This record gives sequence, C-alpha cells and structure tokens, in this order.
Amino acid sequence: MPGQTSPSPQSGSRPGGRSARIRAAVHGAVGDLVADGDGEPLTIPVVAARAGVHATTVYRRWGSVADLLADVASSRFTGDLVVPDTGSLRGDLERYASDLAKDLGDPDTLALVRATISAGGGQGAAVCSGERQQTLDAVLERERARGQLPPTLERATDAVLAPLYYRAVFTSLPLTPEWTRELVSNLLRD
Repeated sequence: MPGQTSPSPQSGSRPGGRSARIRAAVHGAVGDLVADGDGEPLTIPVVAARAGVHATTVYRRWGSVADLLADVASSRFTGDLVVPDTGSLRGDLERYASDLAKDLGDPDTLALVRATISAGGGQGAAVCSGERQQTLDAVLERERARGQLPPTLERATDAVLAPLYYRAVFTSLPLTPEWTRELVSNLLRD
C-alpha cells in the first residue's frame, strides 16, 4: 500500500526470529543427546547435525561444548525453583531440599548436570548450582527479615545444597524425603 513501509530487516534482532529458532533447535538437540546417553561424545558437529544447523553456526555462537552446555543449563535452571514460604525456617528449608531433590532426581536434569560439570568443570558446576544457591540465600534472608538469626549461606550450602548435589551427581544413592529432612535437621541442630 502507498504510504506504508515494511520494517527493515536490518533493524536488529527480532524475538522469535531466526536466532531464537536456532537457539531452540540447538538447545533441544543438546537435551536429546544428553538424555540419550548412548555413549557418543557430545561435540559441536554432532549437536549441529541433530539440530539441523551448520556446525559453524554453533561454533560462532557458543565456541565450545562447555560454553554450549553452560548456556543450556543456565536457561534450564533459571527460575525453576520457587523460594518456599511455609512460615518457618525449618519448613522452608525442608521444602527447598525436597524440591531440589525431585529436580535432581529427574534423569534428564541429572544427565544435563553431569554433562555440564564434566565439560565445564568449575564453570559448569557454578552454572548448575548458582540459581539454587540464590534460592537458598533468599530462604535465609526471609528468616532474617522475620527477626531471626539463621545459619550463614556458607553453612547452609555445606549442610544442604552440597550433599544433595554430591549424592545426585556422584553416587547412586537415592534422594529420599527422609534424607533431605535429615540434612535440614543437622543444619538446624548446630
């Protein structure tokens, strides 16, 4: 129509455009490959082939398997744990530990955590646990706002968060509700 112009394709990235489709396809491919666990090494060419994109596209955007896994894990773990508010520190910590245990008990989540830590070392571990530590800090901060003196974040991490990750990632022991409540009891006993 006269007087109307179409938006310029050069006007910047568009939400839901090609970039978003590529990211979704690559993230989906990584999730599928990690969940398959067929022993095939996770490489950029393997991910690209599964996603239906050229390997140079993946290399250009992520650079390495470790960076790619960190991005997938970061998007997967951001915001999936809600800060519990049961009215008591014990209740909040028990709900937090139980929710995290359920999440880590999911085979697809656990496979992604293991792959991210394996490929990214300390960076991968930080990506996998960072959001969970922030949630734990929010639980402790709520208790301080109630006028109480909760354990430090370092102590709560060592007593609750670290054992959950250790047991899930490095052992085949179950993350039972009784065990997660015991973690909280041990933390609050000191």
